[in-house]
Amino acid sequence: MAIIALGYLGVRSDKLDAWSDFAGKLLGMQKIDRGGKALAFRMDDKAQRLLVSDEPGETLAFLGFEVAHRADLETYAARLDAAGTAVHWGTGALADRRLVGDLIWFEDPMGNRVELFHAPMIAADPFVPGRPIDGFMTGPLGMGHAVLHVKDIEVMMPFYRDLLDFRVSDFGRVPYGLYFFHLNDRHHSFAMVGSGREGFHHFMVEFCNLDDLGQGYDLAQQQEGRVAYTLGRHTNDYMTSYYANSPSGFFVENGWGGRLIDQASWEPHETTVGPSFWGHDRLYLEENDPARIALREMRLAAAQNGRRSPPVADCPWLYGELAKHGRG
Repeated sequence: MAIIALGYLGVRSDKLDAWSDFAGKLLGMQKIDRGGKALAFRMDDKAQRLLVSDEPGETLAFLGFEVAHRADLETYAARLDAAGTAVHWGTGALADRRLVGDLIWFEDPMGNRVELFHAPMIAADPFVPGRPIDGFMTGPLGMGHAVLHVKDIEVMMPFYRDLLDFRVSDFGRVPYGLYFFHLNDRHHSFAMVGSGREGFHHFMVEFCNLDDLGQGYDLAQQQEGRVAYTLGRHTNDYMTSYYANSPSGFFVENGWGGRLIDQASWEPHETTVGPSFWGHDRLYLEENDPARIALREMRLAAAQNGRRSPPVADCPWLYGELAKHGRG
């Protein structure tokens, strides 16, 4: 029994034109005509990865996680029901809208809608990006990762860790609580920010080519207020990325070069050096905001102490890619 990847997510927004430009022209996703008051986007051979519905709210509508086997849906449904969580089996019409074989849905302790699904539909036509890119790191890694604001970590942790089998990758307590979970070899497919709030913090897409990330960063800087975090590199998953302000107010992390882990040998641990080796300055915060200052001081301390990611030769993903192309 296993949940194996973040497969798709949905957003409520009445800013469909803005999302069309943002997801298609900036992120590089392929817009799909689904008809009605909704937009759908592809990132790879899956029929859809991101859905934007014309509804008020400007927030996360649902998270879709893929299970390995259809029987896993029944197992998780029974486990959640026994724990007091109301579980609903998706109708045929809902499965058709999600372009999957079967699904169940329920709400987590803070009201976020979670869908578990099996057998995503594979598109008949090749993926055609919305701008010239080499594609996204998806496949068995899923579409990327999603991060929630969390009011009470002590309530949310056992729900995702113990009921849904999300596995802790690492966590930090300073300057606020951060908890990261893996479902596959991607360092994390899900995370919680202990901000004391509720809502959606961001989702991440990972480009195959560093230049695709950099060219997107150039495009984002041409749009007033689009860049939320400057280009930087994270300390836990080694992702080089910037964060964009989405049309709905939450962030979208645009990344490259994320860390792959060995799930069998991985041990959860606490990180104390802050979220970034360098960069990721929070432009959405005022210059004198205490959180922005604290994060800046942590980056400067990391530099002073010589903190950095391993050399390129020690990066499993990059080493594997070079080997595949005969350059290892």
